[in-house]
Amino acid sequence: MVMMPTQTMTAMTSAVVILRKAPPRHRASVVTYRCQAVVVPPRPAPDLGVRRDQVTAAARDLAEPEGWAALTMRRLAGGLGVTQPVLCTAFTGRQALIDAVAPGGFTDLADALRAAEASPSARMRAHLGLAAAHPRVYEAMLSMPSGLSFADQDTPAPLRHAFASIRDAFPDPDGTRAEVAWPLLHGLATLQASGRLAPGQARARLDLAHRMLTQPTQEENR
Repeated sequence: MVMMPTQTMTAMTSAVVILRKAPPRHRASVVTYRCQAVVVPPRPAPDLGVRRDQVTAAARDLAEPEGWAALTMRRLAGGLGVTQPVLCTAFTGRQALIDAVAPGGFTDLADALRAAEASPSARMRAHLGLAAAHPRVYEAMLSMPSGLSFADQDTPAPLRHAFASIRDAFPDPDGTRAEVAWPLLHGLATLQASGRLAPGQARARLDLAHRMLTQPTQEENR
């Protein structure tokens, strides 16, 4: 005869019941069993911040050599070894992912600018150098449609830091000179990357842009 003692177990976490055969206490062939509850701790929730960083880095690695057209949520999920629903816990879609790549690019730009001498020519070369080294990330920063805020109180810190590094090199009372330098550099970087400017004239264009941006204005000459 098999006897199973009744045991009430209350646990907030999942439990596994293990049956163990007890040694017979009497010579009669009676087999008893004891129930032992083993509490299995819940699986820790994934760190969403770490997951977002991993997905963003993977998107950069995919887009840089192949272009943004190659980036799809399905392909990115396959490369990371996860399902698309898992990927969507970090980003709601492709545009949200591109918007996440851009601030990292601005952080890289700010670092490159601060590492250069705080002179107009050095900061201009640093800006163009980063754009040439990471053209797809640069596209996400300044050419592609973006949900990021520019030039207002909601502008993310990486964008503000990058612009501040340009403004430091082109000081003036209201920041207008830096606001002109920024799109001028962006135009040169974008057109050079797309092959729409003569490659042999890059130095001459930079020198002319430097003279235009650093020569005193009429008001400054008064």
